[in-house]
Amino acid sequence: MKKSILCALFLFGCALPSSMAHASSHEFFKGKTVRLLIGTSVGGAMDDWGRFIAPHLSRNISGAPDIVAQNMPGAGTQIAANHIYSIAKPDGLTLGLVNPGIYVDQLVGGKEVRFDWPKFSFIGSPEQLDQVLFIRTDAPKTIEDLRKVTEPVRCGATGRSGLAYFLPKLLEEALGLKINMVVGYGGGGDMNLAMEKGELHCRAGTVSAYLGREPTRTWIKKGFVVALVHSGAKRYSTLPDVPTFYELAEKYNTPDSMKRVAKVLLSSGVFGRPFIGPPGMAAERVKVLRDAFSKTMKDPEFLAAAKKRKWDIEATSGEELEATAKEVMVQPPEVIERLKKLFRK
Repeated sequence: MKKSILCALFLFGCALPSSMAHASSHEFFKGKTVRLLIGTSVGGAMDDWGRFIAPHLSRNISGAPDIVAQNMPGAGTQIAANHIYSIAKPDGLTLGLVNPGIYVDQLVGGKEVRFDWPKFSFIGSPEQLDQVLFIRTDAPKTIEDLRKVTEPVRCGATGRSGLAYFLPKLLEEALGLKINMVVGYGGGGDMNLAMEKGELHCRAGTVSAYLGREPTRTWIKKGFVVALVHSGAKRYSTLPDVPTFYELAEKYNTPDSMKRVAKVLLSSGVFGRPFIGPPGMAAERVKVLRDAFSKTMKDPEFLAAAKKRKWDIEATSGEELEATAKEVMVQPPEVIERLKKLFRK
């Protein structure tokens, strides 16, 4: 009799954790609040995306938790990334939105890096990013002009860990453009203001934000800015006169070694607007969040709201982001050394 009771208890004890885990993964978020840490300041495209997606993601997570966006700007979103990786609990109640190229800081051995990029819990991204470099029209405004100027133009970026920095720096190194990078801005809103004041001549931003958001839509109409080059693989129908970096690299006989470096840097566009969680999250909880994100990206209400904003959705799953993160961190020593030289300047 005792053996029967013990066996029953053993079997019940083995089955209970699995059942409880299943229930907790789908009911855990009910009545909870999720913090979404946005690594840039208020007013830029990253901040807009985070705040736009938060309420839609909330209703697609089982239990419909509140999602509260909180800005944590600094160091090109490294502060937010470090916090999410090293401080936030891996319980699903803290998510982050950081620069897609922040992995380069890790590749080059950045002293402030406190994370291991592939170990983040990747949830998903609403779009893939190509960057466009645009410049005030009262500054030197052609590729040839920027190769010949005596005083470099000033281009802004949040830090050295994103395409807003990568693209101008590549143009400087690969094509001989004379550009002085000014880093430390909190986000796109701060850089736009600096351009209006004349503190900056140029900056790189996403093609979608450049064409679809203010103030750049009005700037384009008024002739305040002009686009010079973008990071995509082919020309956009909406920017038919703007060449790709790859076209210009061929035109100016950029060395193959620099082209390989460019591929590493520009691949950050695949990560888009990466929503991430801390490492070590339970697999079932990561699945709940990934499924909710995927559902959100197909949600008619969400898609209608995005269309109203004239935003295109080109979603990437958390699984795809995770695979890409593992792949991009494996680079030959010569590429790593070239990257280090590039970012020491």
